[in-house]
Amino acid sequence: MARPERLDEAQIELALHDLPGWRFRDNALHRELRFDDFISAFGFMSAMALVSQTIDHHPEWRNVYNRLEIVLNTHDAGGVTVLDLEWARRAEAALVGRKH
Repeated sequence: MARPERLDEAQIELALHDLPGWRFRDNALHRELRFDDFISAFGFMSAMALVSQTIDHHPEWRNVYNRLEIVLNTHDAGGVTVLDLEWARRAEAALVGRKH
């Protein structure tokens, strides 16, 4: 299957209207989350690891105790694609009902 093409900035900004908390900078999508504790942060990361495998798209992320920094871009496309937006949408769905 062909990999998706890089989106232009206007397409990304339009998509971000439905993704509160996500920002476009440095040619990537960024989101910072804070959870109640390490277990909650790690639980979210575990859930999203399964999503990542399902859609064959993996984030750059950094976890320190209850904080999680997420960076999304599609390296082989040279920027943000529909895969990054899909990952972000699924992350937002996974956050529903969680304290962050």
